Amino acid sequence: MMREKVLKFLQQEIDAQHIPGAVIHVSHQGEVLMQDAIGSRSLYPGRNPMSIDTVFDIASLTKVVATLPAVLRLLEKGELHLDDPVHYFISDFKGEGKEGITIKHLLTHTSGLPSHRPYHLERLNASQIIERVCVEEISAPIEERIIYSDLNFILLYHIIEQLTNKPFQEFVSEEIFKPLGMKETMFLPHFSKERFASTEYFDHLQDYKCGMVHDENAESMGGVSGHAGLFSTIDDLAKYCLMIEREGTNEFSTFLSKVTLQLTRRNFTPYDPHEFRGLGWILKGPKQSSCGDLFSTNSYGHTGFTGTSIWFDPDEELHIILLTNRVHLGRKSPIIRLRSRLHNIIRASI
Repeated sequence: MMREKVLKFLQQEIDAQHIPGAVIHVSHQGEVLMQDAIGSRSLYPGRNPMSIDTVFDIASLTKVVATLPAVLRLLEKGELHLDDPVHYFISDFKGEGKEGITIKHLLTHTSGLPSHRPYHLERLNASQIIERVCVEEISAPIEERIIYSDLNFILLYHIIEQLTNKPFQEFVSEEIFKPLGMKETMFLPHFSKERFASTEYFDHLQDYKCGMVHDENAESMGGVSGHAGLFSTIDDLAKYCLMIEREGTNEFSTFLSKVTLQLTRRNFTPYDPHEFRGLGWILKGPKQSSCGDLFSTNSYGHTGFTGTSIWFDPDEELHIILLTNRVHLGRKSPIIRLRSRLHNIIRASI
């Protein structure tokens, strides 16, 4: 019954031209209740059907699928701790009160750094963008309020490279994706064009992006960053989510410790009356949440601008992965409302 309700709802959203298609995975108490593809992976210049193995640009899910576990691996190895100041790793990151910004502040979006800067308009490369982030003025005092900022995770990407002496994409592949059996999760993907969900039309390409990162700053950085750029499939993300739900273990080994993952779900922003943040994760808070109305107060997750999301309700041992390419139809798709209603349908049906 739940599957029929969900597919009917998604078809209505497709018919309303809110999304071209979707792939969805629902797991409850260790049992996969549904994993389905519906609609189209592209509408322009031609219609092509969505499939379970479609590869998506997961946008800001990069933050919690690549960057967060990379930081946690380094934390468990003793390479860093949350209260390490950023300037300890990046000496140019100083002035304007930035000396007090720590790893924790980057992960919780409480650094005070501005939400966004269009560095791509100046055609800056990765090194130049990091240099510019280092001289940015903070927009608010540290730990005063949440400012969701890609700049925080651009800095984390650079810190990870500094600590590991490896390219970010190589480190996360070796330390995260390969151990978890995520064979189709990567930056700069090399699949055939037919595998990808197309994203937005860009004038400079005179075409829709397909297999190329949607985020303009990540594109300017060569397709690899800590804030965006990762591509994945529903099967691979299900493996990652199962590890998170099992408190750091998979069928092969312990990937992260239980105590580390419990820390990521702690509310680090009790002073903000509107939004709660863990390490990397969005926590269900008092304002409208994309996990809907019926998930428990212990729920946590993240979203991606292209139309992706992951949400966990640990009280129910429930996790839901939604992959869409809503930006194929432009940036005004009502994706937040779609996610909330979808999660309500699923939770009410369990």
